[in-house]
Amino acid sequence: MSHVKPSLRHRLIIAKRRTREYLMIARALWSTDHPVMAHIIPMRRCNLSCSYCNEYDDFSKPVPLETMFERIDHLGRLGTNIITISGGEPLLHPDLDEIIARIRKNGAIAGMITNGYLLVEDRIKRLNKAGLDSLQISIDNVMPDEVSKKSLKVLDKKLQLLSEFAEFHVNINSVVGGGIHNPKDALVVSKRALELGFTSTVGIIHDGDGQLRPLGPEEISVYEEIMQTEKENYSQFNHFQRNIAYGKANDWRCRSGARYLYICENGLVHWCSQQRGTPAKPLKDYTVHDIRREYVSEKYCAPHCTISCVHMISYIDHWRDPQRPWRPTGPSAVPQKKEQGELVQIR
Repeated sequence: MSHVKPSLRHRLIIAKRRTREYLMIARALWSTDHPVMAHIIPMRRCNLSCSYCNEYDDFSKPVPLETMFERIDHLGRLGTNIITISGGEPLLHPDLDEIIARIRKNGAIAGMITNGYLLVEDRIKRLNKAGLDSLQISIDNVMPDEVSKKSLKVLDKKLQLLSEFAEFHVNINSVVGGGIHNPKDALVVSKRALELGFTSTVGIIHDGDGQLRPLGPEEISVYEEIMQTEKENYSQFNHFQRNIAYGKANDWRCRSGARYLYICENGLVHWCSQQRGTPAKPLKDYTVHDIRREYVSEKYCAPHCTISCVHMISYIDHWRDPQRPWRPTGPSAVPQKKEQGELVQIR
């Protein structure tokens, strides 16, 4: 257990990171022609096989380092503020430290989502040195079972190491729904995260299309209790996740493909992890024209979407620029967007 007062060096790192985050928000409010966040996949293979997950395999090779550099550099040219490494399990990639350093070299905030199994003291210190800004681990239960091996029993020692050595922000995400046997496990996970000095969030496990699986009464009770402790969680500022918990549709403007990009291991841009195949355009060919097209395109899957990171990024622009029904890209159906008093055709 750790409530050790951060060192002066650590406090300076936190202050610099927060300054960069504030600048990112200001830039996002100023212009809509760049991505705020991109999830990039350097490794589809995972060392686990959670039954609800459709984002991994057990055979893929890591994306070559030079290919990752090209993709990160192009995201930098697009002006991407945050680049989050996901998977699969990104810690399996042999050149992960160089990937993180390249993200920072491009001026972006570097994040990572991991199952945490491969974290040891030396690995955490290498992540510090590489410049990682934030890390998230989802812990699904207290004891491992057939649904998920991402359990507190297995990962607690990893969390203690993070509490002692990590210079980056750590968030622990507990989950409800999706076949998790004991919803109250999420409360135990959340309280342990707070004890160790981390932030704690709660997520709702989606189905294979990223859509809602309705929560039962006990799950909702647990969800509400955890939400009361999430004082710094972005979701406290909107009702998106709460509507999901109660099975209600959300009326929002999804900016995936524009403000949020999901780049798969093949280098294609998709709306999100659960809508792979749309628009499925190579990142190397992605331009501001694609960003503008997807920015105004209404997503058919939005009302019951549970992908909270997409919503949080899109929420920056909820107050402006209405969307139109999505149509395939082509000369016969070209959305338009007003910019600086002129009507700009988007191709």
